[in-house]
Amino acid sequence: MTLDLAAIEAWFGGLLWALGRVGGLCLVAPVLGAPMIPARIRVGLVLLLTLVLAPLAPAAVDPLSADGVATMAGQVVVGAAVGFVLKLVFEAVAFGGELVGQGMSLGFAEVVNPAGGGSTPVLSQFYTVLVTLLFLALDGHLKLIALLADSFHTLPPGPSALGTEGLHAVVLFATHLFAGAVRVALPAVTALLVVNVGFAAISRAAPSMNLFAVGFPITLCLGSIALWLGLRALPGAFDTLRESAWSLMRELLGA
Repeated sequence: MTLDLAAIEAWFGGLLWALGRVGGLCLVAPVLGAPMIPARIRVGLVLLLTLVLAPLAPAAVDPLSADGVATMAGQVVVGAAVGFVLKLVFEAVAFGGELVGQGMSLGFAEVVNPAGGGSTPVLSQFYTVLVTLLFLALDGHLKLIALLADSFHTLPPGPSALGTEGLHAVVLFATHLFAGAVRVALPAVTALLVVNVGFAAISRAAPSMNLFAVGFPITLCLGSIALWLGLRALPGAFDTLRESAWSLMRELLGA
């Protein structure tokens, strides 16, 4: 049995390019690379996806050369850029939940957020859990892996796989963070704004009334109702953000 050095080099190069692109994605992506998942499971997922996608990665560059090192760095950037675009969608929804919590006077209610490494408002975490379940129910993780597999044909590995235009498009997409947060929180925030305007009118009519004692439970109760009614608009807002993210990810990967 003879060993073909060129075949071994091609196999090793494809393995490296797949590892770089998958590793960059799982390093940033909100579901596949969530910090609450044990490190062993994440490493196993990266290795499994690498072995599956390695035959799709063409070995056009010598992995042991300077261009090979640059190509490896480029694959990590490509995967991280795709994961970052998807992460912005989840962060926009979480920011919308934070806006709703502030309107309900629940900005002080915080829980530990393993993904962010600190504390976040409880409604922000609640919205994040909801959209994560929506993402998994709509097979978003499978579509993401399929898009990554197709990217090796549409965007072959190379030293300059993702140019400055692609990075600039990712930065511009970050502006959707605030627009998406407003879209998610708009129904509940609008209802709570009407409640606060009513409290302002009452304070002008009866200045002696202690609105801090009366207004907090009323705001909390009406805010809970507005939150319940506003959740109906959450799937539509999330779907709009998700479609914008998919469009940008396909554009980045040349699909």
